[in-house]
Amino acid sequence: MPAKGAEMSTSASADVASADVARADVASPDVASADVARPDVASADVARPDVASADVARPDVASADVASPDVLVIGGGVIGLSIAWRAAQRGMRVTVADPEPGRGASRAAAGMITPISEAAYAEKELFRLGRESQRRYPAFAAELTGITSEPTGYRQTGTLQVACDADDLALLREHQALQESFGMTVRRLDARECRREEPMLDPSVRGGLLAAEDASVDPRLLTRALLAAAVMAGADVVRQPAAEILSARGRAAGAVLADGTRILARWVVLAAGWNSGSVAGLPPGTAPPVRPVKGQILRLRSLPRGPDSPPGLLARSVRGMVHGSSVYLVPRQSGELVVGATQEELGADTRVTAGGVWELLRDARTVVPGITELELTEAVAGLRPGTPDNAPVLGPSALPGLVLATGHFRAGVLLAPVTADIITGYLTTERLSGLAAPFTPQRFSRPAGARLWK
Repeated sequence: MPAKGAEMSTSASADVASADVARADVASPDVASADVARPDVASADVARPDVASADVARPDVASADVASPDVLVIGGGVIGLSIAWRAAQRGMRVTVADPEPGRGASRAAAGMITPISEAAYAEKELFRLGRESQRRYPAFAAELTGITSEPTGYRQTGTLQVACDADDLALLREHQALQESFGMTVRRLDARECRREEPMLDPSVRGGLLAAEDASVDPRLLTRALLAAAVMAGADVVRQPAAEILSARGRAAGAVLADGTRILARWVVLAAGWNSGSVAGLPPGTAPPVRPVKGQILRLRSLPRGPDSPPGLLARSVRGMVHGSSVYLVPRQSGELVVGATQEELGADTRVTAGGVWELLRDARTVVPGITELELTEAVAGLRPGTPDNAPVLGPSALPGLVLATGHFRAGVLLAPVTADIITGYLTTERLSGLAAPFTPQRFSRPAGARLWK
């Protein structure tokens, strides 16, 4: 049986929504037309003999179309677009290479900004990184909307964790002890207090924990705003995947795209999610150790909620422990309710299965019986980029000029603001923030117990 209750990060999806729902997150025409690589841009970039002749001439590359930005970002999910936006804001010439920006697991994700309720044993450093990113989110989202006039769906309404039986309640109390060991204070609620906070909870709920500082965002709105902001800041978006990393004199020098186009750049940022380790041209020992971890997720819909309309089923995100299994429900202001997610080690499998959908609906109904009255509008499967220690890979790789920003697993949406700041800071100063110290690529090659940072 697939495991549940984990957030998405970067992948493909299998959409069974109606056509109007499936198109909801596609960039509007004005954005789409602005971010496609244009012939006049490509030809203007060729007129840089100092860059084009920088030892990267490859007779086996058929195309003569060469662009030469300062930064090539491979991957246009929430991580890649956040980096592209911040780098362009700092005055760098940026190109993003992705066949469908925002369409991978960023599109499938629920968008929980919940480092407190998702705190896990042996992940204290990851918790600290998540908390720092959570602190940056209000300004991050507000700046995006202020620049683009696009909403992000950011809501800081907290997360209510609930238990459905005595064993679940015992697990929840252990989790509270862990959260408190990380320096966090959460509010313990009895069954009556849980239903006072969320009246639509099932009467069988035994108790819960309220993490008031947790938040959520709509990843589909977020990636649309990020794409628009990056383009407005001057970034170019080429709707092609990277086929091969180019190197010259022992340094990453750009990439060849699937259509044969060469893009030469001083810096290459690899932010392609679970595909990051499979791009051709990576020297031995350079590819990040990422693997696809499948997650199925559902979207339900009720009537839209407005200032004068009755409240929806839930006011905040609810994470339920159901007889040892975990399920989450994330409400949107639009009336959408996201239910997720399975966690399956099945390789690059993006099939939506009857068993996965049934388990999610079964457990969600146990927590909130009213979901049976909602319309099922979409079921998707995404592929998170997992790593051996469940933490992201951030910073310079063993190949000079190649910077990694991948492996965010369940926390891609959560970690977007802090990842963008860390990576763009390195690109401008060549010094890596101490926040990234536990997450460098070198941790997978150094001897146990060795320290990279003092």
